[in-house]
Amino acid sequence: MESQRSFLIIGLALVSFLLWQQWQADYGPKPVTPVTNEQRVDPVSEGVPSSGSNANNSDIPAGNEDVPIAQNSEATPAVKQDRTIRVKTDTLDVLIDLVGGDVISANLVDFPVKQGAKEAYSLLRTQNGLYQAQSGLIGKDGPDQSASGRPRYDAAQSEFVLAGDTLKVPLTWRNDAGIAITKTFTFTRDSHDVEVTYTINNGSSQSANFQQYAQLKQVLEQENSSGNMFMPTYRGAAYSTEDDNYEKYTFGDIEDKNLRLATKGGWVGMLEHYFVSAWIPPQDQTNTIYSRTLKNQFAIIGFTGTPISVASGDSATISSELYMGPKDQDKLAQLARGLDLTVDYGILWWISQPLFALLKFIHSLVGNWGVAIILITVVVKGAMYPLTKKQYESMARLRNLAPKMQQLKDRHGDDRQKMSQAMMELYKKEKVNPMGGCLPLILQMPIFLALYWVLLESVELRHAEFFLWITDLSVKDPFFVLPVLTGASMWLLQKLQPTTVTDPMQQKIMQFMPVMMSVFFLWFPAGLVLYWLVSNVITLIQAKIIYASMEKRGLQTR
Repeated sequence: MESQRSFLIIGLALVSFLLWQQWQADYGPKPVTPVTNEQRVDPVSEGVPSSGSNANNSDIPAGNEDVPIAQNSEATPAVKQDRTIRVKTDTLDVLIDLVGGDVISANLVDFPVKQGAKEAYSLLRTQNGLYQAQSGLIGKDGPDQSASGRPRYDAAQSEFVLAGDTLKVPLTWRNDAGIAITKTFTFTRDSHDVEVTYTINNGSSQSANFQQYAQLKQVLEQENSSGNMFMPTYRGAAYSTEDDNYEKYTFGDIEDKNLRLATKGGWVGMLEHYFVSAWIPPQDQTNTIYSRTLKNQFAIIGFTGTPISVASGDSATISSELYMGPKDQDKLAQLARGLDLTVDYGILWWISQPLFALLKFIHSLVGNWGVAIILITVVVKGAMYPLTKKQYESMARLRNLAPKMQQLKDRHGDDRQKMSQAMMELYKKEKVNPMGGCLPLILQMPIFLALYWVLLESVELRHAEFFLWITDLSVKDPFFVLPVLTGASMWLLQKLQPTTVTDPMQQKIMQFMPVMMSVFFLWFPAGLVLYWLVSNVITLIQAKIIYASMEKRGLQTR
């Protein structure tokens, strides 16, 4: 197969893939845009799951409202003053609602919202699309299922600041029966993982039953929530069970059907480009994963834990973990099985993960992600050189057979069966594989797509500088220099490599292919275009070397 045809196939395959991605985003289920609600604190309206004595028979209530913090500018300050506390660490700036003890805001201190900005990226938030991490205790004696509403915790102070390696933020609650609960958030330096622990002291005259729950709640519709055709990103829910390490569950899925899965361990999460929030229950216990929507405005995914009974005069401890931060594969893998798969490389993850590991290793040596992309391209193209050499030699042998092929056509005329048999005999006699030029393309396409997802999904490349005008490898080249150079390199490859295409239409398509690809590359991440440009330059050098070697052996190269 000619290299020009290879470029055409690669381009058409890539464009088809991206068009399919965009079609899914444009014509998939469309959730309803939410409206502002008045503030409420009853458990049913907050989407708190119900629980009977048997957790497997519990169900999610059919409440028709939820309780976001009031989203207008006048109501929010009052809420902060009256019922929130602030926790500041080296990685997180968090607001916790004392009613229920929910995390209603989480700013990622070490990730600016834009490159060079002082404002931190808001993962959990009360404005610009509500997104919260709720948790509590349900069951017969659970305060979050009380008829009087969710519990109002007390805190010793309104602001906590991390000074050492860890910071404990205790919230206390007690009822008239003598049941006391301390909900403690434990923050750790250089970590986006927060441990949430409930210490239950039963001072009542009878045993008490509790069940932990935790859930992530988010508005269904946001502007630009799914990226665009050339930067498709996933915003939605995901979960893990004992049988499935990682499963996406889109907002459309949540609207269509509520989850209810019992599993040992597991986790639930909400994903967006580069960042994830996740609740991780005790991994040695049986938990129930659930989902639901509220008034067609909010999507919820969460878990309920194993019910416990605390005898009169006894105490018990229940805990879970809340992660709010970047999709750091190494750290996520340490928290729970399959959580690192939220860095979603798709079906080619088995190629993308080793490529990312290699890219990260090279970066540790050179300290620049752009240079690392160049070097990994050299490594990949170098590893594929033997196949590339076979491709070019196969093409050359096919061209050398052109006179004999013409003789076969003259001899057999329109008898396709005899012509086909004669061609196969000729290939066998001359030891030529007509498909020999396709193998490098078959290998190159998955590698290209795998590296595409690496450069798209890896948070390490967010705001990563290269040099001069390329200050962020995760977005398009602001001056389109790299796409133009890539188109020029493709044009040079066309001039260098001979073609046997005689059809005028195919010739025109081949001539315009560099222009078409340059246009597509205008919206690609600069890191990906850099990879493609360097790949083309290396291919040009390899072609020169291979052609020189073939000419020495008497093979026709043109």
